[in-house]
Parts: sequence; C-alpha cells; structure tokens
Amino acid sequence: MSFSNLMRSLESKKFTITGEIDPPKGADREAVIRQARLLKDHVAAANVTDNPLGIMFMGGLACCAIMQNEVGLEAVYQVTCRDRNRIALQSDVLGAAALGIRNVLALTGDHPSLGDHPQAKPVFDLDSVQLTAMLRKMVDEKTDLAGNKLNVAPQLHIGVALSPGLSPLEPEIIKLEKKIKAGAEFAQTQVVYDANVMEKLREAIAHLDIPVLVGIAPLKSLGMAKFMAKNVPGVTIPEQMMKRLESSKNIKETTIDITADLLRNIKEIGFAGAHIMPVGMDEAVGEIIKRSGVRG
Repeated sequence: MSFSNLMRSLESKKFTITGEIDPPKGADREAVIRQARLLKDHVAAANVTDNPLGIMFMGGLACCAIMQNEVGLEAVYQVTCRDRNRIALQSDVLGAAALGIRNVLALTGDHPSLGDHPQAKPVFDLDSVQLTAMLRKMVDEKTDLAGNKLNVAPQLHIGVALSPGLSPLEPEIIKLEKKIKAGAEFAQTQVVYDANVMEKLREAIAHLDIPVLVGIAPLKSLGMAKFMAKNVPGVTIPEQMMKRLESSKNIKETTIDITADLLRNIKEIGFAGAHIMPVGMDEAVGEIIKRSGVRG
C-alpha cells in the first residue's frame, strides 16, 4: 500500500524528482514557506534536513509540518540518530505521522564535533540500519521497538541514504543491502557531479530492487566547486566542469546548465529519479528541470 505521492510516483516508474529545504537558523517560519513555495510545482516531495553537519537549526519536524500543511508540498522527514535515543526517535516519528507526514529518511547523522556546538554529547543509541528496522517494525508490526502495541501505527515510507563517490564503493553497497533487508523502500544519494560515478553506481546496484534518487546540487561558484572537491569526502568534480565555471561570463546561467546536464545524465543512465539540493538556488529549480528535458 502506498501512503505518499512520492512512493506512488516511484512505483509508477515515472522519473521522480525530490527537492530539499534548509531550516532557518532561527524561528523564521516564513523562510520555510518561501522555500517550499519555490519548489512546490517542480518536485514530488522535499526533504527537510535535520541539523546537518551537527549545526543547530530549527527542528525538522516543525518545518515538515509547516511545509506540508500550509504550502501543500509533501515532506520527507529526515531523522538522525545523533541527538535522540530510541525513545525520542519513536516519539518524534509518531508525532510526524499524526501531523500527516508519510515519508521518512533514516540517517545516522554527522558527529556534533563537526558543528557549531562541538561540546555537545552525541547519542547514537541506534545507527541508520537499526533505525530503519525500528521504523519498519512500527509500520508493519504496529508495535514499538520494545514490542508494545501501538494503538495507531504510523503509515510511513522509509528511505535511506547512500554515498556513491566513496572508494572503494563495495562497503557502501553492503550497507545499502543491510538497509534494504531492514526495510528500506527508496534511497537518496549524496551529491554527485561525475557521470562516471553515476555509471559505476548503477552497475553496483543492478542486483538490488530499490529505487535510487541521485543527489545533485548547483555549484553556485567556482569557490564552492573547489571547496567541495577538496573537503567533501567522495565528491569529485570533472575537470571539464571546473573549466566551464572558470570561463563563465554568467555564473548563474552556467550553473543552471551544468545542473541540467547532470539531471539529464541521471535519467539517461537509468536511475529512478533525482534529488535536487538547491543550496539557496530554490528559484532556479524549475528552470533546471526545464532545461534538462527530463520531463519532455
């Protein structure tokens, strides 16, 4: 049974695009609404990040509720194990279900030492595989992790993350296999800029029956591209892409073209869809999709 528009789109084999909104560093609900409105007409659903890199932002659950119930854009609720034990995780998931959220992305989470509160104590009571299994138990068996009956079980589809640029790739595929066995229904990847990496990933997951949405994010500047290539594990940026940015007379137009090319690559290689992380270029998502021709 499909509970969400996202899952219905994936099951229909339609090339599916999801987006992402970034919670504000503060209590500005209008920031959530602005981002959601810019994405609404272009994506099947949008993720809401959960304190990425261990940096404190507005809670994802509140953002999901604002986005979905006030703007009408379906949410993918990102849940990390970094800050909450199994009691809090289950409690939040039940709250999300009660608010009408139908998609969850199960993540281990970045260590707080990376963020703006490095003194914070991490929890990591569960990891992403265990979290996936816990969610599956709540949905299918209608009990909590301790086996206690839930009077109303959550109706949720469970997604997981994948890092396709890591080398060797085999450990990441083994972990994905464990997540699928635990009950994952779809996967979204970290950002990819190299079509060769996409090809290798497609080959590596050919034996797996799970829709994969490949992550892309606009390279807003040459500086951003150099930073990501140097500092983000698993991210490689082709030399030709760097040259396009270096020689650009209009960086925004070049960025849109590059991202559209990546989106086209994802479809041509045969993935189920793409996950676009706008990184502040929310207003360009519609144009990126249009130029890519993936919906033509």
